Amino acid sequence: MVKNTQKITLVSPAYNEEAVVEEFVRQVSRVLGRETNEYEILLVDDGSKDSTLTKLREIASHDNHVKVLSLSRNFGHAMAISAGLEYSSGDAVIVMDADLQDDPEVLPLFIKEWRDGNEVVYATRVKRKEWVGKRFAFWLSYRLIKAFSSITLPLDAGDFSLMDRKVVDILVALPERNRYLRGLRAWSGFRQKGIVVERKARFAGETKYSLSAYVRLAADGIFSFSYVPLSALMILGSVIALVSMVIIFVILVLRLWTGILPVTGFSSIIIVLLFLGGMQMFSLGLVGVYVGRIYEETKRRPLFLIKEKINFS
Repeated sequence: MVKNTQKITLVSPAYNEEAVVEEFVRQVSRVLGRETNEYEILLVDDGSKDSTLTKLREIASHDNHVKVLSLSRNFGHAMAISAGLEYSSGDAVIVMDADLQDDPEVLPLFIKEWRDGNEVVYATRVKRKEWVGKRFAFWLSYRLIKAFSSITLPLDAGDFSLMDRKVVDILVALPERNRYLRGLRAWSGFRQKGIVVERKARFAGETKYSLSAYVRLAADGIFSFSYVPLSALMILGSVIALVSMVIIFVILVLRLWTGILPVTGFSSIIIVLLFLGGMQMFSLGLVGVYVGRIYEETKRRPLFLIKEKINFS
């Protein structure tokens, strides 16, 4: 196949990105235009409350390479990407945020590795420009997910990646609702390669990810690919039960052989009761998280709802 006939789709979720979408499309179009004659830029407006959708309509009206999906409300970053993947048509699909923290000049490297036979090419991000607390949170979350996960997840690899068509089709076909896409991408297997990429500061605007959103993302990574938390609870419960049996045995020995019965103070009793009560509540809460995820899966609601499609035939 002649390389210029291979179609590239770039999928980018956008939520309240009015300050950057025009520059994003300009930079990405310039880079992709050097690589192939066949490309499309598929921007997914995730229920923006500013003028993002208005600007996307205007851009699409002047550029047939630009396609726009408008979701009926804010469904979240993962669902917006899922929508873009489902409506993409390229032989390879690039996932990239619209804030320009990921450098468009990296795209030719992705495409080269794909043409060399790699079915998944992902960016390993270094030298992030966020404040130190956020950088530490990212660093810790990736390592916790890797430690708990039942599959091998590359460290510091976000959603910025290129996937071959067959990998995209597999991800689209997966039925689960709690979608940790970078984990699903690793789970799919195939030939994968990481490229070290320096993470830039935002071109304009402010991040839309709050601390709670990052916590939910880390939780998705852990709970979607690991039963370790449940296993750890069982082990902890077994240890507590064993310690309790030893204490009971010691008390019986003292009572039967020496006639001495240790008198337990009020403080120690309260401490033990609070500890056991807290562990029970924590255990119920953790089990509840897994049960809640099962409940979400059984409802079988759509991952997203499309309000408007622009430049789709």
